[in-house]
Amino acid sequence: MDVIKPIFIIGTGRCGSTIFQDIFAHHPQVAWLSRLVDIFPKNPQFNRWFMRFIDAPIFGDYFIKKIKPGERYKFWEYYCKGFRGPFRDLEDTDVTNNTKSRILKVMNTILTKKRNRLLFKITGWPRIKFLKEIFPDAKFIHVLRDGRAVVNSLIEIDFWKGWEGPHKWEWGVLNEEQTKKFEYYNKSFVILAAIEWVILVDAIEELKKECKKSQFLEIKYENFISKPVKTYKKVIEFSELEWSNTFERRIEKFKLKDMNYKWKKNLTKLQQDMLNEYLNDHLKKYNYL
Repeated sequence: MDVIKPIFIIGTGRCGSTIFQDIFAHHPQVAWLSRLVDIFPKNPQFNRWFMRFIDAPIFGDYFIKKIKPGERYKFWEYYCKGFRGPFRDLEDTDVTNNTKSRILKVMNTILTKKRNRLLFKITGWPRIKFLKEIFPDAKFIHVLRDGRAVVNSLIEIDFWKGWEGPHKWEWGVLNEEQTKKFEYYNKSFVILAAIEWVILVDAIEELKKECKKSQFLEIKYENFISKPVKTYKKVIEFSELEWSNTFERRIEKFKLKDMNYKWKKNLTKLQQDMLNEYLNDHLKKYNYL
């Protein structure tokens, strides 16, 4: 079975892509990476067996909820060195013959007769050129969220690398303009997180131009949360999958809540003002102001 039109969910991180993938994983045509591939990277067939198991009529939904899909960077890194955390976005010129051969081979072993479309989630650098070099017909779904909400979420997590300074994170050296802004705001971590969001959404925006219209879809977290069925109908059509009443019922079982209010609750008035000032152009561009 050949890998055709794999679907990549991309985003900045902390953008709602996790819950978006969790729901999407309930579609009966998609295969995805479970934690088994991280535990047993040499045996991807275990993941294929699990894909068959979750199609069982009684326990399938239960095990999807218990063993959710994920980004599985340990698995990616096993077959593609440097994929997990490059200091810059990966390009098509970074793909070696060995890398392409290994990835195509291992991804092919994950598919089943029923679940014959691969669904992945990758956050941070979009890696679009790199992935298109391996999968020319790949489809990309960008989950976009209000940058202020993303910033608030980033500074609430202990694994955010910005705490150690921009010289230790994975988004490259700050350019002259970014450095001036960072220093202007007294090296605020809130602003540093905002710079990260801008770097990544700009990278995605630029790479949209590398994709055909049929290859790239952008959805907003806020719209997805408020109208999930309507959003997924658009997503399923874009992905060239089949809509079903069963999938619709599964979507409706999820109790979704817009968590964007937290940035106003958690951040001080000064921090909110700084964010609105620094992100003004981008917030307007994406209709968040």
